[in-house]
Amino acid sequence: MRWYGLMYIIGFALAWWLAAKRAKREDINWSGEQVSDVIFYGALGIILGGRIGYLLFYKFNEFINEPSIIIRVWEGGMSFHGGLLGTILALWYFAYRHKKSLFEVTDFLAPMIPLGLGFGRIGNFINNELWGKPTDVPWAVLPPGATQALHPSQLYEAFLEGLVLFLILWFFSARARPLMSISGLFLLCYGLFRFVVEFVRLPDADIGYLAYGWLTMGQLLSIPMMIVGSVMILLAYKKQRTD
Repeated sequence: MRWYGLMYIIGFALAWWLAAKRAKREDINWSGEQVSDVIFYGALGIILGGRIGYLLFYKFNEFINEPSIIIRVWEGGMSFHGGLLGTILALWYFAYRHKKSLFEVTDFLAPMIPLGLGFGRIGNFINNELWGKPTDVPWAVLPPGATQALHPSQLYEAFLEGLVLFLILWFFSARARPLMSISGLFLLCYGLFRFVVEFVRLPDADIGYLAYGWLTMGQLLSIPMMIVGSVMILLAYKKQRTD
């Protein structure tokens, strides 16, 4: 928990700093109060949604039999896909309160999210969890207590979902873009990166592969993200051409 707490603090602090910098642009023009509020709502959505989503997606039977495990956060367990849904709900409420459209809010916040994801994956690596499959690549890691070297899949995700996705979104959003296109690009790229890394990441032991001897829960949850993200981008640019 100490490492996760530190990573969350770093992620939220960076998001707030970048959001404050981004809010000063003439084509955006958010107030300092709105920036603080949206980071608060986003953080709440990530934490609550991530915890509830983990229990529903990965520990459903245990959760049904013993609902009290929702508060046993010291045992670990956060889901990105649950955190995403929680964040969308939180940002919808923020948008309603501040009389903004949901996509105006998500387009503003999307470029700041990847760095937090990247630090979270570094937390996974430090906590010795979510390892990849056995491998003999030169950069393989022998975790404490393991008998085989493994893919450091947490670092792959930190690089792709964190640094690479941040650079893509930050430079893409450096000038005005059609409403919804930045949010769509986030969903498409995250889903793609997560889907690819899952090929070298070990599935959850109590779930295993869902089909074909390779399909994981992470991949199954990423497929709708890629589809929805692609559709959002197409609709955004189609609407721009017709306006």
